[in-house]
Amino acid sequence: MQKLKLLTVMVLTAFVVMVMASVAFAGPQDFTLINNTGYPIYVVNVSPSNTDNWEEDILGSQVLGNGEHLKVSFNVGDQRQWDIQAVFEDGSGLAWMGIDLFRVACIILNGDGTATLQ
Repeated sequence: MQKLKLLTVMVLTAFVVMVMASVAFAGPQDFTLINNTGYPIYVVNVSPSNTDNWEEDILGSQVLGNGEHLKVSFNVGDQRQWDIQAVFEDGSGLAWMGIDLFRVACIILNGDGTATLQ
């Protein structure tokens, strides 16, 4: 019985340590992206505002359906200003420029071309 209690405590302790470590390593620019455009999004690019090129597609082979969300996690130092581009099935896209990801935890992409920052 003592061994079972000790094993249970050790497993719970390991779980708590893993959860705390994942929170500790979250980058200050991490955010949740919500698609409220009315259309599925096929490509999402997130790039520093001080570059002229879009970074690679963070969706990969996934599609971000309308109403769905995506947790975007990365750790890239102290870059504050970021641009986000969403591309739809027909190749058209919308871009939101100069978002300070140090001040934003959630970005809702709206169908009217605006973004709600929370």
